[in-house]
Amino acid sequence: MMIIRHCIVLVATLLLLSCSQSPTVPKSDALADSPSEDQRLLDFIDGVFDRELAKNPNWQSQLGIDGGAQSEWTDQSDSRARRDRLQAQLDLTEITTKIDRSELSAEGQLNYDLFRRELTEKIADARFRRQSYVVDQFRGQYTSPLTLLQNNHNIADVVGAEAYVTRLRGLEPVLTDMAARMADRAAFSANPPAFAFAPMISDIRSILSGKPLDNSENDHPLWSDFNAKLDDLAMDPADKRALLRAAEEALKGPFRSGYQRLLAEIERQQPDQEMNKGVWSLPDGEAFYERRVKASTTLDLSPEEIHRLGLSEVARIHTEMQEIMNAVEFSGDLQEFFAFIRTDPNNFYPNSDDGREQFLADARTQTAEIFAVADQYFHTLPKASLDVRRVEPWRENSTSIAFYNRPSQDGSRPGVYYANLADMTGVQKYVFQAITYHEGVPGHHFQLAQAQEMEGLPQFRKFGGQGAYIEGWALYAEQLAKEMGFYKEPLYDFGRLQNELWRSVRLVVDTGIHYKRWSREQAIDYFVTNTPLSQQDIVTEVERYFVNPGQALSYKMGMITILGLREEAKKALKENFDIRDFHQAILGAGSLPLPILEQRVRAYIANAAD
Repeated sequence: MMIIRHCIVLVATLLLLSCSQSPTVPKSDALADSPSEDQRLLDFIDGVFDRELAKNPNWQSQLGIDGGAQSEWTDQSDSRARRDRLQAQLDLTEITTKIDRSELSAEGQLNYDLFRRELTEKIADARFRRQSYVVDQFRGQYTSPLTLLQNNHNIADVVGAEAYVTRLRGLEPVLTDMAARMADRAAFSANPPAFAFAPMISDIRSILSGKPLDNSENDHPLWSDFNAKLDDLAMDPADKRALLRAAEEALKGPFRSGYQRLLAEIERQQPDQEMNKGVWSLPDGEAFYERRVKASTTLDLSPEEIHRLGLSEVARIHTEMQEIMNAVEFSGDLQEFFAFIRTDPNNFYPNSDDGREQFLADARTQTAEIFAVADQYFHTLPKASLDVRRVEPWRENSTSIAFYNRPSQDGSRPGVYYANLADMTGVQKYVFQAITYHEGVPGHHFQLAQAQEMEGLPQFRKFGGQGAYIEGWALYAEQLAKEMGFYKEPLYDFGRLQNELWRSVRLVVDTGIHYKRWSREQAIDYFVTNTPLSQQDIVTEVERYFVNPGQALSYKMGMITILGLREEAKKALKENFDIRDFHQAILGAGSLPLPILEQRVRAYIANAAD
């Protein structure tokens, strides 16, 4: 469930980062003077990474790197995207004409193949830029600047504080550009469905409230954040007062003006939107969805094939659920058991701050329990620590149920598992134990934090990512936790199956919406009939799929691939199979497209069998 948007929410590869200048070929002499083909390749791809990182202040902050641009925002304009595409084409020409793949080592060939693939994927995605919604209710495009300032913009001195204020001022052109791109997409007939607008309007109105923006009792979250960060500095009181005045002026001036402009554009468009149409209704929408399916799964499967696979997995998991239902001696059919799960008081925390604290305490205990036995299942564990936090109230309406944020590169910030605790009546204990394993350990934290700590990997592999691999590992980790001895009570194991069922239903519903042209109501009905998720979660999920087509397919397709490879390794190696070796084969090269992961694991099997 990780949103590399967030980030996301997941995390986009650094090859998709911003470019604010005309395209250039990095390190133009690197491919002529390096001592070996492997080194020539590394010089080139590291040069591309450094070039793109230097032009992406947002990513610098997220990685905890002071790249000299901490007072700026990343350029996300359409004109920059056009330059990006041209730059990717130049980079692709450079690598394919000046590097001889046959002269590379096996690791060099892997770097070559992955880097070339990133470039071709970026070029393929660029064709559909106008079909991808500028803002929506799920991906946090307009809340992510607040998240970055609060969670990623460190203030170690007056210079950092001044950069924070400059960023507050600098949000006005960022948001103005967002509004302009929204207007362009409306002219192109590519704006999100009607249900996305009310939560967006609510979120932005919330962002525009709080002291010093108005006379509310509560401070604005950025005002509180800036004050708290200044309080941690030893500085002259006069300097502090000047900085606070500047921050107040920025919030009440350009910050407010930018958000008001975006809000006005959203409100202008709201009456014209239709409720139920998937991306098939957009210009070239069928081709766009096919592209999203390929990008999200890294596999050559059609929407029809994925839809049928989803139906098969739903049926299989229903059978396993019935076994648990029988084991707890429930009288009734599976639908009645679903209703029981949705209403069982033991499945919920109190809908109060005490209930939220109880949830966080439980998640921290579950995390510690995994760490205590992890060395029996893994050769290598991440050095970075993991924190468990509640999603901040000001962004609860525009985030998913839970997600993970990577640690900073310098180790100053831990990995963070965020849970959305806005309404505890929708937070099911049974299912959230599995979500904790997914978002934290042995899920995203064991994979993402470890990847960026690896020695010898090019940086684009440390910090890039394939959704099917990343989310597939995290969903596999939910099942692995059972094999590690957790879900001690049957209903918590039912919650694990509920999570897997949820991801299997995604295969059916995402393709149903965008390929089979289901309405929002059809998609919700299928979810209600086939899962015990709460109504609140089901609506959130379905509306997510409408605005982020294809992404939800990655989880289950990745899990199926990893489980299939594990069975293949067990069958081939028999008593020589070691789960730690298998996990090293899966995790030891960073995030990979699933076909390349299959090649890597089969090489491990062949070597282990010798």
